[in-house]
Amino acid sequence: GKFARLALHTANLDYNGRFCMVSAGTGNKKALGVDRAPNPWSDISLADVVWVAGSNVAETFPITTSYIWRARDRGAKLIVQDPRVVPLARTADLFLPVRPGTDSALFGAVLHVLIERDWLDHDFIDNHTVNFDDAAAAVADMTPAWAAGITGVPAERIEEAAELWGTSATGMMLHARGIEQHTKGVDNVLAAINLGLATGKFGKPGCGVSTITGQGNGQGGREHGHKCDQLPGNRDITNPEHRAAVAKVWNCDEADIPGKGLPAEELIEAIHDGTIKGLLSICFNPLVSAPDSNFTREALDKLEFYAVIDFFLSESAHHADVVLPGSLHEEDEGTSTSGEGRIIKINAAVSPPGEARRDWEILLDIAERLGKSEYFPYTNTEEIFDELCRASTGGTADYTGATWQRIEDEMGLFWPIPEVGHPGTPRLHEGGQFHFPDGRARFHAVPYKLSAEVVDDDYPVLLTTGRVVSQYLSGTQTRRIAALVAQYPEPLCEMHPRLADSIGVADGDLVTVTSRRGTITLPAHVVNTIRPDTVFIPYHWPGGQSANQLTNRAVDPLSKMPEFKVAAVRVERAGGNAPTIDARDMDLHEGQL
Repeated sequence: GKFARLALHTANLDYNGRFCMVSAGTGNKKALGVDRAPNPWSDISLADVVWVAGSNVAETFPITTSYIWRARDRGAKLIVQDPRVVPLARTADLFLPVRPGTDSALFGAVLHVLIERDWLDHDFIDNHTVNFDDAAAAVADMTPAWAAGITGVPAERIEEAAELWGTSATGMMLHARGIEQHTKGVDNVLAAINLGLATGKFGKPGCGVSTITGQGNGQGGREHGHKCDQLPGNRDITNPEHRAAVAKVWNCDEADIPGKGLPAEELIEAIHDGTIKGLLSICFNPLVSAPDSNFTREALDKLEFYAVIDFFLSESAHHADVVLPGSLHEEDEGTSTSGEGRIIKINAAVSPPGEARRDWEILLDIAERLGKSEYFPYTNTEEIFDELCRASTGGTADYTGATWQRIEDEMGLFWPIPEVGHPGTPRLHEGGQFHFPDGRARFHAVPYKLSAEVVDDDYPVLLTTGRVVSQYLSGTQTRRIAALVAQYPEPLCEMHPRLADSIGVADGDLVTVTSRRGTITLPAHVVNTIRPDTVFIPYHWPGGQSANQLTNRAVDPLSKMPEFKVAAVRVERAGGNAPTIDARDMDLHEGQL
């Protein structure tokens, strides 16, 4: 973040969480006043009910699964909300097979039932929150019967979810990209937080509504100032006081720090329209990971100059003018912040091979050649971290009391750590204190909105995307490991037998999936564990196998998160004529899922 602003003097940088945690971060700041999960993961095992919404935990964050099992061993109930019967859902007490793009309707109906049956913590609402009446008014007509028609989840299951959540003494909700990667991802997060606030499930052991991190340092990146609108400490780059505080630490004039830049998808669009002509990317493979990959490819080809720092030659790097071999985290020393808000130290296990170099050293050398070396006097990563701690002082993500040695000795520290000797803050909001001047959390009215695309006669099936256990993100690392490739060598189109029958295909047959942006042909994977109106394609592969040929560049207006989880598509047997499909015939029948 400092390199972009002071060495390149550009406002336009963004970080990995733009495609990951940013909707959750935005929602948390709006409702709770701070961008961090409120609980350590150890609190999961203390919950009487665990609600996992839009997260395939067992395959994409398996360490979290063990915490859920500990809660189950205590007798906790498990609710899983997803369009697919993901592995964790196979043992759930209650499964909510929600139609992609309708999570806020389900959450709204649950709040409706909580209010109707008075499963509320009135003392908590009265003493520690504001705007409950607004939230209640927004769900006044969101009955379970109404929500069943929107979400495809039977009304009685919605009522059961409300009872499990509303009558339990403790409860944790864990959500992830399934509810966040939408044009209304922030709304979904706010609706989820409403359920926690309404039942007083914040600031106590075993209570909270938390996002699950999707990738390394997705939490820390924005705390460190690698987000287009933030400076170190989770500071707002548009706030003059915040800018002045960071400028003092950086030993520059406040005016030298550029203002708010473009978020990732808008950066790609600015490259495509010629506004931005040069790009430096670090461990970013947008040709695979960004939505509408055909559009992204056109954008990369329009750049006048493109430089890549990466440890493998990714698909995007093939478009670069210069590729600088960088480092893996195993080859460097530094910190990462977990989804819990725990600052973790990573020690180098090996040195970069051959002529590869550590990423921070590459940036410092570029800064020197640009005549900006006075801002980058570091000789090691501990000095960089020390400056980050000083720059974060007074911010919400305050690292002041963290030290290199304490993080190592104590296996990580939870921010805020506002002074030397402070023990850190594993659990936020204890005593019902939230990060607003009045100390109160904010309920939000969340009306139901349609996704950017809805099914119609031309595109009658919903597409959702995600991960599989043997691959990771854009596959730059995992697609090079033979054992992982052998486990899942190519993307498959997961579909329900009813949909497969309607287009005349069997398991393993080739199908063509078409959206308004692109077409992909791949084998069908026919399973009973997905909604009949939905197909699922993992996104780890490039080129003609890229699921992101189909996805939509539309973004959430607040978080600027693209809508990866919902696209309207047509599915047909490869080489055959598309049959007529009535999406209404593809809804759930009694006893399914």
